[in-house]
Amino acid sequence: MSVNKEENPKSSRYSDYVDQKFYHELIKTLLDWKNEGKAVNQSIELECKALLFMEARLLDDGKFDDWLGLFTSKCLYWIPSIPGGGDPTKEVSIAFDDHRRLEDKVFWLQCGFAYAQTPRSRTSRIISNIEIFSCAKEEEVKIRSNFLIHEFRQGRTQTFAGWYVHRLHQQDGKWKIALKQVNLIDADQGHENLSFLL
Repeated sequence: MSVNKEENPKSSRYSDYVDQKFYHELIKTLLDWKNEGKAVNQSIELECKALLFMEARLLDDGKFDDWLGLFTSKCLYWIPSIPGGGDPTKEVSIAFDDHRRLEDKVFWLQCGFAYAQTPRSRTSRIISNIEIFSCAKEEEVKIRSNFLIHEFRQGRTQTFAGWYVHRLHQQDGKWKIALKQVNLIDADQGHENLSFLL
């Protein structure tokens, strides 16, 4: 996704921040749970939980522009195909979307020509087992939570289960999502329809 800016300085087809350093930092964060860090204070805990619950509600309600507004300008939405994460530089991901690609996805879901989402999936998300820890940087926290998503579309119900990793950055006094990693318990199996946002 990275590009030599000297060759193509104004291209919008490429991310301006997903480079080798970004991949290195991403893989490094996968090991963070072995060194969990300190629990955050109650005020931060409540703010972070509120953000997770708001994100779930916005997705269930189909308010995708508002959902995108929860993210930092340099962010990643990642669904690994390897349980627990793997290495996205060497392995295929189900989704590996920077902010530009998320903008594309949100536009696609709202344009009226997303036939894989016509009619739109009806979803209900349950978020639980939320653990919030501090990071080396004071303005960052990391969150691990479990999720259960029920999806109904065209007379059929599917269930998706797994655990999220959220890394939040504080900007202008508000927490924003810098990383959302969706770890499906069956990530290494075939998935017929993942046209909606997890």
